[in-house]
Amino acid sequence: MSFLPAGSYREGDSVLHKMDPFCKLLSAFLLLAAVILSNTFPGYGLAAGGLLAVILVSRLGLGTALSGVKRMRFFFCLILLMNMAFYETEQIWWKWWIFRFSGDGLVQGMQVVLRVAMAMVLGNLLVSATSPLELVGAMESLMYPLKFIGVPIRDVAMILGVAIQFIPAFSEEAEMIRRAQTARGARFESRRLTEKAKSIVPLVVPIFLAAFRRADELAIAMEARGYRRTKGKLGRRRRRLSPADAIGLLLCGLLCAAEAVL
Repeated sequence: MSFLPAGSYREGDSVLHKMDPFCKLLSAFLLLAAVILSNTFPGYGLAAGGLLAVILVSRLGLGTALSGVKRMRFFFCLILLMNMAFYETEQIWWKWWIFRFSGDGLVQGMQVVLRVAMAMVLGNLLVSATSPLELVGAMESLMYPLKFIGVPIRDVAMILGVAIQFIPAFSEEAEMIRRAQTARGARFESRRLTEKAKSIVPLVVPIFLAAFRRADELAIAMEARGYRRTKGKLGRRRRRLSPADAIGLLLCGLLCAAEAVL
């Protein structure tokens, strides 16, 4: 199987792949709401069970769902430490200067990390099981009511679609830059914070420059192909829900309602 970076569409014939893109996007928002509403450990268990069920239905594998989460481990550790050190509570383990380490802060940090990780897994599943064109069409349908207040929803949907398609390219470019900087002596895997901080600068700057270069090249290519802002009336697409679409929306809605009650 060929290597596909995080954020890439993976072809398949699973139930998740065959779902209507609009229903799939709406179900993802319901699951995201369920993750945000999770506030107890049984609630987190229920949300994790829902995500595991989606992974099994999608046939994408646990590796695809967790792609990108492992790279964020240092960010997760930072979130955990920040909550432990600055969470306001009366039960303090140890206090020094402005830092107030506590068990309540540890629990709060774990909850934030769980929510962010589950949201990332949900995003990976959505992007991996939906082609870019289908995702743009689903976003356009979801934003359809905004056209009545003058929002150019086609342009906004296209911008979001282009941004999503750039994610795999940036992942590959970041990995190439990291390897090049490692060959030049940068120590990304060092345990010393000073060395990690120094190694971030030569990694971030080239990524930003590459992003601006790609954006400029894309703008020139679109102008050369005669792209113009869309005008005129937008017709709303009629959709026929399949049994899988209706069941998926119903289950995601019930999960979201259950999280609100727990």
